[in-house]
Amino acid sequence: MIAATGGSGRSTVADLLAGHLAAAGASTVVLDTAPRLSSPWPSWTAGQYAGGLGALPPDRPLTRSQVQRAAALRPGADRPGWQVLTDGRDWHSPPLALPHAPAAWLQLAAIGGWQCVVADTPHPVAHDILESRCAGRTGRTRAWCELPYAVPVLCASATASGIQALQQAVMAMHADGMPLQRTVAVLVGQADGRLPAAVRAGATMLSARTAAVVHLPHDPHIRAHGLRTVSRLRPRTRHAAALLGQEVLAAAGASWGTPLPDAPRPAPLAVVSHS
Repeated sequence: MIAATGGSGRSTVADLLAGHLAAAGASTVVLDTAPRLSSPWPSWTAGQYAGGLGALPPDRPLTRSQVQRAAALRPGADRPGWQVLTDGRDWHSPPLALPHAPAAWLQLAAIGGWQCVVADTPHPVAHDILESRCAGRTGRTRAWCELPYAVPVLCASATASGIQALQQAVMAMHADGMPLQRTVAVLVGQADGRLPAAVRAGATMLSARTAAVVHLPHDPHIRAHGLRTVSRLRPRTRHAAALLGQEVLAAAGASWGTPLPDAPRPAPLAVVSHS
């Protein structure tokens, strides 16, 4: 889950996509890669007393049960629950040194045993691509896109400035050879009513370069209450979430076939004898 700028509805889209994947029968987790005090996930999963990312020591081997216990549950009124790995500690706790390498997050999810992983990433995509190109190194956007069976979901607000930022991000991804043929763009509505003309025109242009463009309509419940509950979401919001999930799965199937091959698993650690 990536975006060109902040305020794009990225975490909301991640939540809705994870709910659809879980409803389709896949064990699902959201990886919250943002610093705690800039992320909505700790408040959306508050009160569960899950260990969170702070309970997973980065310098010691982890077991599946450890990782599963650290993940909070996102229950739904009409959908199966799914899990979130976030930093749920008190706000005044010292910041965690979260890994930058996407491969580290993939390994963590693989240890946990989930079938579908939704990574909520806070870095600005176009800036990251340009910065890494100028520095002559692999950027985070490319590293996320090159993970096994990764389908990039690029979010933007459905406004004139949002579609402009999205178009710039797509141009940067195209210039850098990113996999736009399996990238799904999501336009997040900021108000009721028809999309502005500039947004409709931009969406038409982007649909020729990406796997799909999905419109997530404005939902007053999300605006007022966030995603602490899902029972009051509008039917059209649920429909858009289902369409997004279908497009993500279709992009994966078009790229790697159906059913998807098994993803690589971390190699087990050798048993060390202390005798």
